[in-house]
Amino acid sequence: MTRPTNDDIAAAETQAPARPAPPVKDDGQPARASFLTVFPSIMLPMFLAVADQTIVATALPAMASSLGEVERVSWVVVSYLIANTIAAPVYGRLGDSFGRRRMMLAALTLFMIGSLLCALARSIEWLTVTRVLQGFGGGGLMTLSQALIGETFPPRERGRYQGYLAGVAVTSNSFGPVAGGYLTQAFGWQSIFLVNLPLGLFAALLVLRLKTVPGDRRRTRFDTPGLVLFAMFVSPVILALQQVQQMDPRTLPMALGLLAFGVFALVLLLWQERLSAAPLIPPLLFREPSVWRSDGLAACHGAALVSLITFLPIYLRAVRGASPAETGLLLLPLTFGIGIGSLVTGQLVTRTGRTALFPSYGLTIATASLLFLAFWAPHLSLSQLPWVFGGTALFMGTVMGVVQVTVQAVAGQRMLGTGAAMVQFSRSVGAAFGTAAVAAVLFSTLAAGDPATASLFGAIIDRGPDAIAALAPARQAVIEAEIGEAFRAAFVTVAAFTGIGAWLAWSIPLRRV
Repeated sequence: MTRPTNDDIAAAETQAPARPAPPVKDDGQPARASFLTVFPSIMLPMFLAVADQTIVATALPAMASSLGEVERVSWVVVSYLIANTIAAPVYGRLGDSFGRRRMMLAALTLFMIGSLLCALARSIEWLTVTRVLQGFGGGGLMTLSQALIGETFPPRERGRYQGYLAGVAVTSNSFGPVAGGYLTQAFGWQSIFLVNLPLGLFAALLVLRLKTVPGDRRRTRFDTPGLVLFAMFVSPVILALQQVQQMDPRTLPMALGLLAFGVFALVLLLWQERLSAAPLIPPLLFREPSVWRSDGLAACHGAALVSLITFLPIYLRAVRGASPAETGLLLLPLTFGIGIGSLVTGQLVTRTGRTALFPSYGLTIATASLLFLAFWAPHLSLSQLPWVFGGTALFMGTVMGVVQVTVQAVAGQRMLGTGAAMVQFSRSVGAAFGTAAVAAVLFSTLAAGDPATASLFGAIIDRGPDAIAALAPARQAVIEAEIGEAFRAAFVTVAAFTGIGAWLAWSIPLRRV
């Protein structure tokens, strides 16, 4: 048997993806792995990675108090997000080449080492560096979990399990802040990182149960220049979007400079990937209409969902005067709605084989629901709002499982990891962009209408209606109306994201697996 030449490898790298991929085989039979054997091995790593994005939130004040430099404490969150985003395509590519089981164990090891070093940190700067290391591990856990579904199950069965994984992700997002608050109060902020060590070891034992599937050794060459340019694109863009969310005019020049640098790096990245024989992000894969439209759909979904999760608590506090405890209860239908929608959609995909049909209708209905919320929310009671939240979330739950199934079907077994990674990347960037865009709309609407109301907004978020209780009733009514108008513009912006997502879903060519 002759070794493949460089020309053979280049051809293998750039060949058009299969459409759709054949079922995974095991001894000549379609793969039907046991749920109890396979799914826990994929679920726990995914749970760890997603929960670690949110578990830190409630511990930030304690970290600032312990380590000082409160103005830099946000670095702890941003550094993990950047590393997590950069890691996604790296693990996708390495998993395709060397096997996803092996790379999952490597990602878990890196995640646990990073967690231990985070707990030992004695300064914000050191904690930020170790969060980067932890994020490089966490990005692999998320990407490889999605790809392992495609590796283990035939295309039609993947819908069910992608729905399960989406439910795990929603649960993790909700569990993180609660667990972070409890652990910080009971054992100190270091415990939120130390708890990852026993859980990570248990996850590694579960991963060892998975069958070893060798990677495609024709793809062992790595696109290092592409990775460097990818990092140079992702890092400044996410930092710029974080600056925009602060709505501080003094940071605007820096944000624009970072954004310009990121765009320049993106141009160089696209040029590099066209020339590379082993591209980190294969151009031919993303010329497939079903792939780039699915990635765009994931970005729109991330923008809409994360914006809702971010700004609905502010709306309930500033406009409706809900207490933090009431806000948590009112948002429960949002959490449950996403999980239920994902699970039901996964089952329907497996039973019918249909894919893009569900987000096409789902996001159309979600867009109508958000517009209803934007223009009719003042007429709804506090007890009626959760029904709107839950209904909107139920239909938004039709997206992510379908996106992963579609991209993996088009990518084929050889590029499963790359396809899964770019879906994750698209969602992360969409979430960052969407949150920044909605923040810009909200605060610019307030500032344009009445700068005095804009300056009071922070106090209203912090203290609720008590912040303006000393003002004359007429002035209170004006402020409440102006804030309500700003949130109307914000909800319309979120509806624009779901509307674009619906258009993309209707236009996806691959509609059945």
